[in-house]
Amino acid sequence: MKRVLFLSLLMAGLPALLALTSAPEAVPAVQSDMTFFLTSRGPGDGANLGGLEGADAHCAMLAEEGGATSGLTWRAYLSTIGDAGVNAKDRIGAGPWHNANGVMVASDVTDLHSDNNKLSKENSISEKGEVISGRGDDVNRHDIITGTAEDGMAAMGDGDTTCSNWTSSASDGSAVVGHHDRIGGGANPTSWNASHGSRGCGQEDLRGTGGDGLFYCFAMR
Repeated sequence: MKRVLFLSLLMAGLPALLALTSAPEAVPAVQSDMTFFLTSRGPGDGANLGGLEGADAHCAMLAEEGGATSGLTWRAYLSTIGDAGVNAKDRIGAGPWHNANGVMVASDVTDLHSDNNKLSKENSISEKGEVISGRGDDVNRHDIITGTAEDGMAAMGDGDTTCSNWTSSASDGSAVVGHHDRIGGGANPTSWNASHGSRGCGQEDLRGTGGDGLFYCFAMR
């Protein structure tokens, strides 16, 4: 009798057991239409990104981790200065650009650099679809390095504006940063790409003023 009861209980639980053992492993949703994101992390050496080439490679690596469509060409929204200077707006393609949630943050380059863009703390999310902390949160990471003026051109000034074209992590350098949450201090606190200069180029320098060496990435369309 006990043997019959045991077998009955075992057979009753078998479907549930088979479901548990045969269920496919959960896979994160693929953001196949993502063409814009704010990096969830930098390379870790402050504003020393290995130049534009290193920054672009970091964008491509994170895009792949986030499940973006393969074959896209990713560019960091960064300017450089000097004889071989480059404007950020000229290196990111024509648009439109969508975040990991499918929100179109800008239809083209003109829209991106207008008051009509949809860049905000809620929309300037990471390649994983996560909101990056900003002013008022436990950890402020809202200073986003760009080296760029509000119109998308390279920021010109009396001193360094790009941390030696993204090759320096020295404490005596500086880079123009924007605020992804559109609030804070500086000459243009609500600007996403040109709020103020950083107090140094090292990782701790950037963290000390509300940053973390993060930057924007766009897929060329």
